[in-house]
Amino acid sequence: MANAEVGPAQVIDQADQADQPGQRISTVENVSLEILLQTLASGVLIGLIYALVAIGLTVIFGVMDIVNFSHGEFLMFGMYSSFWLYALYALDPIFTLPLTALFLFGLGMLVYKLVISKITNSPMVSQLFTTFGLMLLFRGIAQFFWKPDFRTVDKSVVSGHVSLAGIQIGLPQVTAGVGAILVSFGVWFFLTRTKAGAALEATAADKEAARLMGIDSQKMFALAWGIGGACAGVAGGLLSTFFPIFPEVGANFILIAFVVVNLGGFGSIMGALLAGLLVGLVEVMGGFFLGPQYKLAVVLVLFLAMLMFRPQGLMGKA
Repeated sequence: MANAEVGPAQVIDQADQADQPGQRISTVENVSLEILLQTLASGVLIGLIYALVAIGLTVIFGVMDIVNFSHGEFLMFGMYSSFWLYALYALDPIFTLPLTALFLFGLGMLVYKLVISKITNSPMVSQLFTTFGLMLLFRGIAQFFWKPDFRTVDKSVVSGHVSLAGIQIGLPQVTAGVGAILVSFGVWFFLTRTKAGAALEATAADKEAARLMGIDSQKMFALAWGIGGACAGVAGGLLSTFFPIFPEVGANFILIAFVVVNLGGFGSIMGALLAGLLVGLVEVMGGFFLGPQYKLAVVLVLFLAMLMFRPQGLMGKA
């Protein structure tokens, strides 16, 4: 299957470790140190993307206690929207990020209004099957309209490499990492420094009490889905500059995103950011020391250890 052939850290490793003209390494020790630093940089960058994807899941779960299995497909739609704006109108994905975020924000709210609002009071099993069904539906729509072909954005304004402390890092990956940090802190600022964010936090803390205080919980639920979709859309737009685009691309990120949400603490924005960085580093270092085939296994071992010793996550409440 396509999603088994391409992995997020794999793409970043390939881009970052490409041979650079003029590089001169004199000793085996220097080669090992450079590769290690390159690997750490790759882990930080992919970890930031994991965090951005996970923050959207965190917002939805924190407000509604619903696990959204279709979140990866929101990221996929973000990648496709960026690609088609580039292919049809020559608009670079970096410049169309606001449009992508707005489109996915609207899609998230629309999905809530048409589907999720009907199951908010249903048993958890019904909610899980509904979001899982949405995942299959969105993936089928993408396969029907765009076929299972791999597509890429060939020439973005952020193409090329930059040198940081002597390490060559892909400029698209650096841009994605910086964008992920900015969006993450933007979401945190919105939730902690605005009235709408305070209303969301109040709804997440106690829905009944928030309703008694005059907060429309349905609007807050729709807003949470909109924010979650926008986060996934921005992540997709940033990823489209260096990651292949295909209908199953969300599967490469959604499992790791669930791990990040749990490690960070359900409902914690800063926890998701820290956990994303941790998972990115653990994944690439596991691949570096044990082999690429063990990268996911190392992450899952970390996940199981967290469940055993600190099930509330890094920044979750006990």
